[in-house]
Amino acid sequence: MSNLTSKNNSEPYKKIIIAGLDNSGKSSIILSIIGKMNLLNYLSLTPTIGPNIIDFESVDSKFNIWDLGGQENYREEYLENFEPYITGCSKIIFVIDIQDIQRYDLALKYLENILKKIQQKNLDLDISIFLHKYDPDLKEIHTDLTEDSIQELIQKVKKLIPEGIFFEIYKTTIYTIFDKILVY
Repeated sequence: MSNLTSKNNSEPYKKIIIAGLDNSGKSSIILSIIGKMNLLNYLSLTPTIGPNIIDFESVDSKFNIWDLGGQENYREEYLENFEPYITGCSKIIFVIDIQDIQRYDLALKYLENILKKIQQKNLDLDISIFLHKYDPDLKEIHTDLTEDSIQELIQKVKKLIPEGIFFEIYKTTIYTIFDKILVY
């Protein structure tokens, strides 16, 4: 579903926004969360065009997940017209591709801009930061990714979050199954 409203507005959905740069793994995370972990689903992924909205039910909860395409022109649109995206949202998941070292600063700037919008609107949201693609063989493939450099990234993220906003940072992977480990 790819319009700006939930397919059934009469039922109480928990709205979650998942944002980040293009190719950070947002759509793969969503596939894992909703249980579509077939390898063909991952292989057939294409860049998300604009917002993609998925209604999902799990046990006794209903979720309305907004996958915000991460290409630059979409990021600018989301920030310029923030209201329809953030209205009714209870959680934001921001995804940083841990393997895309060259774009850390760009990802952090986008996160900072989202946080400024949240602060301007005085919104009470939970924020999860996913350091994604933290795969088991990560340090073998990317020898320049050390525990020190990852801790440095975590510190930069922590400094961006304004006081009073609840947040958690996770290392995530869908390498075998989706996994998240609380790091702060």
